[in-house]
Amino acid sequence: MTDPNSWSPNQTGNRKSPAAAREWGYGLYVSFLLQHSELAPLASKVIAGERLSESEALQLFETRDLNALGSLADLANQRRNGNRASYIINRYLNYSNYCILSCQFCAFSRKRRDADGFELTAEQMVVKAREALALGITELHIVGGLHPTLPFSYYTGFLKSLKALDSRLQLKCFTAIEILHLAWLAKKSVRDTLSELRDAGLESLTGGGAEIFRKEVRSQIARGKESAEEYLDVHRTWHSLGGRSTCTMLYGHVESLADRVHHLSLLRKLQDETHGFTGFIPLPYQPDNNGIPVEHAPTGFDQLRTLAVARLFLDNFDHLTAYWVGMGLKMAQVALSYGADDLHGTIVEEHIFHMAGAQSPQLQTERDLVKAIREAGRIPVQRNTFYEPIRIWGDSETVGSGAPVPA
Repeated sequence: MTDPNSWSPNQTGNRKSPAAAREWGYGLYVSFLLQHSELAPLASKVIAGERLSESEALQLFETRDLNALGSLADLANQRRNGNRASYIINRYLNYSNYCILSCQFCAFSRKRRDADGFELTAEQMVVKAREALALGITELHIVGGLHPTLPFSYYTGFLKSLKALDSRLQLKCFTAIEILHLAWLAKKSVRDTLSELRDAGLESLTGGGAEIFRKEVRSQIARGKESAEEYLDVHRTWHSLGGRSTCTMLYGHVESLADRVHHLSLLRKLQDETHGFTGFIPLPYQPDNNGIPVEHAPTGFDQLRTLAVARLFLDNFDHLTAYWVGMGLKMAQVALSYGADDLHGTIVEEHIFHMAGAQSPQLQTERDLVKAIREAGRIPVQRNTFYEPIRIWGDSETVGSGAPVPA
């Protein structure tokens, strides 16, 4: 194993800064933990700051030594983010679940003939947003189905209406496939469509819709959806306009571990090119009410190893979110020791995962999120859409009631 003294930063002789001393001490612990592990050679590369290959990422996925893997991911995370873990006070808005596609994994979409389909007017969205603003949200997270009849002006209209409520409200909206649909509606290029949406108030793209990039898997779970190349090109174009976005991976269905590595590799390559992704959010598949023959959601073991491998392989990403909606808050809390540094947000009204069988609550209060972060031994940080800190909580500070906005 590499001697931690050889990689501890900011050293002068035997004197170290407090941060360097903590890393040095943690490095000793990781070295001890891994010295007899099959991961020892890869640990040496991580400690030395060397990039892992795809074959090495696959080796990490295949290990059964979850404790060693988690400790290595935790080291990589603390190097980048220190002892902080973040959350955002946000609200989800789904403007409609009518969709022209019929993705096999999706339990959210409906056709016009379905009794439980819905669409919101701009006025209804404003009412929900105003209620949420009164309780302190800083972000609206807005996605929906590919609606068969709503015009492009509907989308620019609700963006302008929502932004008019409070100029500080950050609008994180639309998946890549929605952008392609809106470009078709507007009869414009993707670049011009994104520019017009940005002028209307769009500040960040969501990362949804990535699923798994491998063509053979994509055709099994999301036939007719955009290709991996189209997904990546939408984000590339948005980044070239100065925009930022998140990205995702839906895992735990019919894909192989090699498919996951391929997916992560394409995201890492685009991040090398644009540096436009703010964070990565692995999404554990929810198996209910859809057409994919998978009986169970990913196990806790699988969830933690996926987060840990992502932290180690995506060495050009600052932030990694443990999505409590899919994992449950307790598992997401554990994930803060397996490479994650963010718990996502208050959310308030989540439909997509819950219609697919997620058993987590519809929302979390700010108090719950701060408590979970503190119990994990981390410093809670309220962030904005771009993972920039709004408030860093001191040990003695308490959170108010954090009551959620009514749905």
